[in-house]
Amino acid sequence: MSDVFEVRRGSSPVVLGFPHTGVDVPADIRKRLNDNGLKLADTDWHLHRLYEGLLRNATIVRATFHRYVIDANRDPEGISLYPGQNTTTLVPLTDFDGQPIWKEGAEPTEADIVARRDAFHRPYHAALAAEVERVRAEHGVAVLYDCHSIRSLIPFLFEGRLPDFNIGTDGGVTCDAAIEAATVEASAAAEGYTHVLNGRFRGGWTTRHYGRPRDNVHAIQMELAQVNYLATETVPFAYDEARADQVRAPLKTILERIEQVAFGLKR
Repeated sequence: MSDVFEVRRGSSPVVLGFPHTGVDVPADIRKRLNDNGLKLADTDWHLHRLYEGLLRNATIVRATFHRYVIDANRDPEGISLYPGQNTTTLVPLTDFDGQPIWKEGAEPTEADIVARRDAFHRPYHAALAAEVERVRAEHGVAVLYDCHSIRSLIPFLFEGRLPDFNIGTDGGVTCDAAIEAATVEASAAAEGYTHVLNGRFRGGWTTRHYGRPRDNVHAIQMELAQVNYLATETVPFAYDEARADQVRAPLKTILERIEQVAFGLKR
């Protein structure tokens, strides 16, 4: 285990990535955040807890640092994932509401970004890449399922209420069509929940970077609306056992279906 990521190895062809559940902020960085930034509001709150035990023997790779330190799901070169749309950057300057998170005059410099990329972003992805390759070597195929969650209402980023299950495959580029279809079908069958394929969230840098179906590495992102498992999407971002237990059932089905397809893709 590193101080910037955690790895739990499993024997399944499926790897679960958690780039945004970490809340660790080094003291020298924390003191530069303003009161708004210190809320760490844009965390994928409790998401690793939600997914715990849903897919037996899945490998788990989780970043422990907060996305305000550096965003593990952004292009390390700083290239926007959604040109022309509101979004946050590699090292965010604002929160998801477009409000500043750093004290005036304490905003990250280019040197800060380079240092954080080397200290946090790069080690996390080195670990993730190593696990994806290990799984592919063992099974002949690997599926990276990148786990995300977000508030259901964020006018700065999207209009209206976000669907419950937001599936991203970058237009079908990052995984085999059978994986995409299985995920969509299981999401559609989840009674009481809505879903969308490649809507506002088409898959972040992780999904787009790792998804190489021709090389037997598939990647898919699931962005879950937090209303489905939190008591409130604002402070204190408390976990709601009843809501969580309800949504865990379709998530478990989705993961099991993906694993079944993965075994069928073994070469």
